[in-house]
Amino acid sequence: MAIDVSAKNFNEVVIEGSRQAPVLVDFWAPWCAPCRALTPVLEKLADEYQGKFTLAKVNSDENQDLAAQFGVRGIPNVKAFVDGELVDEFSGALPEPLVREFLDRVIPSLSEELRLQAREAYQQTKDASKALELLAQAVEADPKNESALIDSAEIMLDLGKFADAKRLLETLSPLTQMEESVAALKARMDFAASAAAAPDAESLRQRIARDANDLDARLQLANLCVMTQDYATALDHLLEIVRRDRAFRDDIARKTMLQVFSLLGNEGDLVSTYRKRLASAMY
Repeated sequence: MAIDVSAKNFNEVVIEGSRQAPVLVDFWAPWCAPCRALTPVLEKLADEYQGKFTLAKVNSDENQDLAAQFGVRGIPNVKAFVDGELVDEFSGALPEPLVREFLDRVIPSLSEELRLQAREAYQQTKDASKALELLAQAVEADPKNESALIDSAEIMLDLGKFADAKRLLETLSPLTQMEESVAALKARMDFAASAAAAPDAESLRQRIARDANDLDARLQLANLCVMTQDYATALDHLLEIVRRDRAFRDDIARKTMLQVFSLLGNEGDLVSTYRKRLASAMY
């Protein structure tokens, strides 16, 4: 599983190849003694791992442009590529145990492979039962794989099993609970619960048409709009509540807008536009 790589085939072997399996690029040179110590270790592990990663060897003397392009300042320098991106690297002739630790960070574990299989199965077939089964196996293989728990919670939300989703999210470590993806799921859960208790959208629109100051109706309609992914309409109603009564239900409209921003990943044109409008309405 070791391949000599130059500028001619770098893109094919490394960039495109890493979309199938991780690729380790070993920048070396014939005169480099540490390189002669490290390369046999890498070749041994490439053979042992049986296709779980590809070893691409680049003679930096003959491919100086490549070495410069990827910031090689000393050799040996090993860079790991996954899905076409540089994800990790090390310099120097590390002993085999440390190279194995490096590989463990780069190569998906059994647990992570099961998680990725579950995501693919759910995205392609929407087979929630199969995906949840694979995710349960992933957690069993590695109880610390919190990404599998997050994926399970997301599917539970899709199925309307809010209590199960909440239970899974509550098991996450405090640091993981601060991640934007988890905040987005919590926001989805809150909106889903609110929408489930709301009247139908047409009734709410009629109430607002009769009384523009029916802020409860505006809030409920905003929650329904979020669940149908009509985010602009939801934000318009929430912004109108802020303008009409900032103190309504303990400033819930502003807080709900922040939840929508979190649901949208706190980025993008829509978030930027409504952040400015919210600031203008408040000040």
